[in-house]
Amino acid sequence: MPDKAWYKDWFNSHYYHLLYQHRDDREAMAFIHTLIRYLSPSPGARMVDIACGKGRHSKVLADMGFDVTGIDLSAASIAEAQKLETDTLHFYQHDMRLPFWINYYQYAFNFFTSFGYFRTRREHDNAIRTIAQSLQPGGIFVIDYLNVHYSEDNMEKSWQSAVGDITFHITKWHDETHFFKQIQVSEKQNVSPKHLYTERVAKFSLGDFTEMLAYQHLQVQEVFGNYELGRYDVYKSPRMIIVAKKN
Repeated sequence: MPDKAWYKDWFNSHYYHLLYQHRDDREAMAFIHTLIRYLSPSPGARMVDIACGKGRHSKVLADMGFDVTGIDLSAASIAEAQKLETDTLHFYQHDMRLPFWINYYQYAFNFFTSFGYFRTRREHDNAIRTIAQSLQPGGIFVIDYLNVHYSEDNMEKSWQSAVGDITFHITKWHDETHFFKQIQVSEKQNVSPKHLYTERVAKFSLGDFTEMLAYQHLQVQEVFGNYELGRYDVYKSPRMIIVAKKN
């Protein structure tokens, strides 16, 4: 089994940022703009970006005129994010399983499958509780998660990616409860030892999320199936984007 805290070392590593440095930012930015048009927040609305990474998406929201806080467990990511800080953009190293500001935000976001990493259901429930508590009554939470059935049917099993003298050998598989991605890192000038990391993401269905959210007084309002906010189809949609409202 992968280490119970695989994300602590992996997300804080130089290799993680190197491997994912060319993620499709254009698609991400387009999604955020589409989402904001749909939500239509008031100018200056207070927002929290949970698992914000280096803060690129938080910055987009702040540039759109909102007061944004980003939190992330990775000290390295937050150190980078803090270089972007302004009067309306703030970053903190924080574990999403632990309480954060209470009844403060009007919107909370968890983008790009930045959930499902923990070992137990209780830990995931604690994270949802933190998010729910951070929202004012009537506040909106948006979580963007993978769609389990689509991901099972469209999984690329293995490939390699080279960045300079570093080669990433990537293998993906899944079992009944989780998706796994193993990343083996090799460097030409240092063939041995190799670095090995394994990502693990829980297979949470819409029913699972509906239950977890309801337990923390968050009611599902809408579910979308892609970054254009198209209709959700349990088998055909690449994403599961849930919009929930705090009672």
